[in-house]
Amino acid sequence: MSRLRPLSLVALLSLAFAPLALAAAGTPQLQAFFQPELTQASYQQKAYAQVASKWKQPARKGLPAVGRKTVVQAVIGRDGKLVTAVVSQESGSKVWDDAALAAVKKAAPFSPLPKDYALATLDAHFHVAWVAAP
Repeated sequence: MSRLRPLSLVALLSLAFAPLALAAAGTPQLQAFFQPELTQASYQQKAYAQVASKWKQPARKGLPAVGRKTVVQAVIGRDGKLVTAVVSQESGSKVWDDAALAAVKKAAPFSPLPKDYALATLDAHFHVAWVAAP
């Protein structure tokens, strides 16, 4: 498996998807990691934003324990089509895992890979965590 590089600092900031009126002391957080060969931060930020915009918060019953996360491993083709997307790390909540996978799938297609990106596909990992509220 190739090494992945975190998305630029600007996009790695926690994304509070939607304000929650829940008693649970948590908030959803999305992080994205890409192969180091992809050097265009703008492509990374756009892919991150596409996934974030498709996130649908499960009901309280579907929340994982605080600190748990789902990792969706995606492979994006040169044309921007989603080649594969699988849950590679489960959060302990099938509903949460399904929501994370759905967000990645609904975000597709992505933009075509940059011309200066030499590989045929791009590995991207999207981490969706339930973290303690600040």
